[in-house]
Amino acid sequence: MKKTIAMAALALAVSFGSISCKKKVSDADLQTQATTIVTSNPNASVEVKDGQAHLSGTFADQASKDQMIASLKAIPGIKDVHDMSTVEAPVVETVSAVDPAVQQSVADAVKDFPSVKVEVVNGELTLTGNVSPEQARKIKMSVDALKAGKVNYNYTVK
Repeated sequence: MKKTIAMAALALAVSFGSISCKKKVSDADLQTQATTIVTSNPNASVEVKDGQAHLSGTFADQASKDQMIASLKAIPGIKDVHDMSTVEAPVVETVSAVDPAVQQSVADAVKDFPSVKVEVVNGELTLTGNVSPEQARKIKMSVDALKAGKVNYNYTVK
């Protein structure tokens, strides 16, 4: 009976000893591994403290940010990832509501009037400048003949 108790105590001591001798991964090692993963995004950085990864920077989209967080969590020894990063706002390209060919034809129609400019303002074709009453009539007739749609005549008649 004493031998059995002694063997059980020895087995218990060895198992506790092997658990407590488990090598703890240092923050420096975790930092190296995390930095290697984060270098795939040049606008992001990571810092590891007490087994916690702190991710910061910007990402092109939410999917790449989520993938980076998952990769960091997969590192053995990382307890948690604190996300302090942001996702860039998408770039919205504005397209002129005025057909460039229509804009060019109106510009050609007023080419004899150098003081008049043809511009697209708020998605509408706009004529600006200084003209005489006679020039204003000629410009209006020329542009109306083109059937260019809505045109703002914002020139000054003198």
